[in-house]
Amino acid sequence: MTKRKVKKSVVYLSYMIGVLLFVTIFTFTELKLNKKPQQDNEQVTKTIFENKIPVVATKEIIARPYTDSSIAIKTNFYNPQDDAETQKNSLILFENTYLPSTGIDYQTDYDFDVVSILDGTVITVKEDQTLGKLVEIKHKDNIISSYQSLSEVMVKVGDEVKQGTIIGKSGCSNIQKDMGSHLHFELTIDSKTVDPEDYYDKELGNL
Repeated sequence: MTKRKVKKSVVYLSYMIGVLLFVTIFTFTELKLNKKPQQDNEQVTKTIFENKIPVVATKEIIARPYTDSSIAIKTNFYNPQDDAETQKNSLILFENTYLPSTGIDYQTDYDFDVVSILDGTVITVKEDQTLGKLVEIKHKDNIISSYQSLSEVMVKVGDEVKQGTIIGKSGCSNIQKDMGSHLHFELTIDSKTVDPEDYYDKELGNL
């Protein structure tokens, strides 16, 4: 082989090595560039789906069945553990017989709005000969609220109501004829009638 041919071969080989090196570097660079966005996407995905922000639970507080600040207690819930004076104010005279009050009578000088103490479902709407118009609402945690002696009713059975929804107006009943416009309110928890005054402003989870 002549020197000229050897020189050509060396140049050709050097050219081929250069081309291969360029292709190798270009391919490696492309792979690296294509891989980076993928990692970024994975990071974004992890940020969105794995770093979840906890939702703050809303506390459910038992409210009073009225909003008027002038309303006062006329008859207490009967509790045999109370003092003699409180027990005396917890009796209802009906047809010459004293009956222990199973709820509380709230009264003022005029008709007032009666509201639901919690979210719930209306399960009873009726007019009782003794108790007057009444509404019962079932709430979570096996709680039932009963609103009696109403002059007006603004809900029907099956209605879903929110806490504070106006369900009626105070009124009169045959069992408390002399009291005038009032609300007789009863609260039942786990099938047991309780004193509502012991449960206002309490969280459901703490009952």
